Amino acid sequence: MPKEKQFIACKNSKNATVKPFCEIKNMTDTTVDLYFYGDIVSDWWGAWQDEDQYPDAIKNFLAEAAGRDLNIYINSGGGSVFAGIAIYNMLKRYQGKKHCYVDALAGSIASLLPFVDSDRPTIPKNAYLMIHKPWCGCEGNANELRKMADTLETIEAGIWSIYEEHLAEGATIDQIKELMEAETWLSGEKAAAYFNVTVGEENTAVAAVQDYTRLYCKNMPKELAGGNPPDEKEAAADAKARNRIASITIQHMD
Repeated sequence: MPKEKQFIACKNSKNATVKPFCEIKNMTDTTVDLYFYGDIVSDWWGAWQDEDQYPDAIKNFLAEAAGRDLNIYINSGGGSVFAGIAIYNMLKRYQGKKHCYVDALAGSIASLLPFVDSDRPTIPKNAYLMIHKPWCGCEGNANELRKMADTLETIEAGIWSIYEEHLAEGATIDQIKELMEAETWLSGEKAAAYFNVTVGEENTAVAAVQDYTRLYCKNMPKELAGGNPPDEKEAAADAKARNRIASITIQHMD
């Protein structure tokens, strides 16, 4: 049987308590604003920046929002697949109306978030929806690596099912699969050819080029990368540091 070895470190050993990264902003009697302006991570320990979001924070946020309509603003390159799917499902279940706006980037697992909109998400002409096949880092023997490949395919099928619910008339899930295979960056106008979205006017928001984005993206538009290609070594080092600060589980065989 596999054994588990855990490495746990605190960001601040003198203050190792959970603090509310996800704070209520601009609350009125009927509406409240929710921002996804960082990476999507599994829990507080993995939240390297204050802007990072995780399921437990969203759960508490929604409890405090108490059925008010949500204005959801997205500028995220994605992150943890399971955390993103959990957040997507929580927002879908939420009883208030949801209005989603992609301020610059809804990438990878964050590309699911616009589709919690009660009608149609708004994606400006100069903002992006980035879709690709699930990605992971993996260590282990041949059997474990094959199992991970099977797991990734199962996860991908679940993502297809969400996209399929929001296809534009005439678009097919096979087209989406091809776009994911190629890692495709869809501007607001291009996204409208495949998904039920509203194309908004151009805005001046800066896209989120975060640790996860830099690590797995190959086809990032130059205007988002600042004209420079992602530094894979630096991105890998950043991701390794994030994961070591988080609670990391490493499995090995007897």
